[in-house]
Amino acid sequence: QVQLVESGGGLVQPGGSLRLSCAAAANFYDINTMGWYRQAPGKQRELVATETTHGTTNYADSVKGRFTISRDNAKNTVYLQMNSLKSEDTAVYYCYGYIRFSFATPWRDYWGQGTQVTVSS
Repeated sequence: QVQLVESGGGLVQPGGSLRLSCAAAANFYDINTMGWYRQAPGKQRELVATETTHGTTNYADSVKGRFTISRDNAKNTVYLQMNSLKSEDTAVYYCYGYIRFSFATPWRDYWGQGTQVTVSS
């Protein structure tokens, strides 16, 4: 089983910054897209940003110009640098990975346990 281990959430004031990290832990066969989704209270989970192995990125319109996703493929780790944070960015942030556990198994989605980000004065 593949585990996505997140870190870096917390409480920050509006206009502040946070950096989230997520490492894929386990001996798996291959990994493709990694990224971040978030879910605010009473809302559906939504895309924040993703990045493929080859560096193609995709951002939600609401975070473009403020958030930056990056990866260290050698460490199977994805980061999310969040600047100019707003109260509406408050949510649980989930790490995502599209991973193939072994040559004999299909590609599937994996999720981290979630990390809380709260933007408040």
